[in-house]
Amino acid sequence: MRDVIADMGPAFLGSRLKRLAERMQAGAMNTIADAGLAMQPGHMAVLAALRAGPMTIGQLAETIGISQPGVTRSVGQLGNLGILADAPAADQRTRLVELTETGRAAAHQAASDLWPRIGMAAQELLEGFEDRFMAQIAAIERALDEASIAERAARARPDGLRLREFSDDLARDFHDINAQWINAMFSLEATDREVLENPRARIIEPGGAILFVEAPGLGVVGACALQKTGPSSFELTKMGVRESARGLKAGEFLLDAMIARAGDMGADPLYLLTNRKCAAAIHLYEKLGFNHDAEIMASYGARYARCDVAMRYTAPGA
Repeated sequence: MRDVIADMGPAFLGSRLKRLAERMQAGAMNTIADAGLAMQPGHMAVLAALRAGPMTIGQLAETIGISQPGVTRSVGQLGNLGILADAPAADQRTRLVELTETGRAAAHQAASDLWPRIGMAAQELLEGFEDRFMAQIAAIERALDEASIAERAARARPDGLRLREFSDDLARDFHDINAQWINAMFSLEATDREVLENPRARIIEPGGAILFVEAPGLGVVGACALQKTGPSSFELTKMGVRESARGLKAGEFLLDAMIARAGDMGADPLYLLTNRKCAAAIHLYEKLGFNHDAEIMASYGARYARCDVAMRYTAPGA
């Protein structure tokens, strides 16, 4: 029989992990019941956390890494079982919970017998790749801390274009993409070489950002940077797209993402410097909210010999 969830691949990753968790928790439930403990697998993390002493609901949620409503539900269920109770608190507005005598006995039994046996069973499943598997889970959790599935889905496009953050292994792409387009129309200046050859030191470490756009079958096809030039001022710079991606609207996708990133970073002003020979790029900049600005030209235009156009971004409705 066809396994729809497996066949759908990463699109159904959450459903597949949920299915896997349900299968593992069903086995753990039987083991808990055999140990004579009237608890559910979801209660175990609360039990483990409270061994360290009383905690508030918020502290439990942060320690375990699940939502406060979920913790509150588990706390209520464990309270009904006599496993935990409210603890005295200096601030009457703060609710502290702690293990009861029955709860401490249950925690001792779980720590000395139950958890080791379930742990060994899980290790048997992961034999040969435990370290890699656990590291991959941790990496997914860190990635979700940075951006949720909803945020990532909002950035995704039907044409498969996707954003990538700067990493040192993409430094060569950053250099080559920009060097290609600059040399096609102008010539690399000293300030170009300094940035392109040292993107981490000149862009990332001073507080800027670099994004890339990746296309299916083509790999990384575009790059763009936000270079911090003052306490809150940022220059949108070093934006280029490979010839192989022409027609995919990769540049518009990347520019739109960079404008959003600049907003998140509090860029004021957000500006760019270019040359009137880049007519197509200027049209795109105008389309997405950049306007020609004499003040920007006066303040920053001398940075490049080729600069004869300066533009400032104005948010819609501003």
